[in-house]
Amino acid sequence: MPTIGWFEILIVVAIAIVVLGPKDFPLMLKKAGSWIGTAKRYINDIQNEVSNIDIEDEKIDKVEKDNKKDE
Repeated sequence: MPTIGWFEILIVVAIAIVVLGPKDFPLMLKKAGSWIGTAKRYINDIQNEVSNIDIEDEKIDKVEKDNKKDE
């Protein structure tokens, strides 16, 4: 998997400034940051839900095991 270095990021930023213009570039950065933040929150929520399901499954298994011992 190729890595992205500082030089490549600088080239992308320079091209974006030329294409969008210096006036709209900060607005685009703000919008892109908002999208990235939203995506990170969604991914974090999904990870939390999956880990909560795993914890609940472990609790259910433990209760079922304890019930079998009591019988």
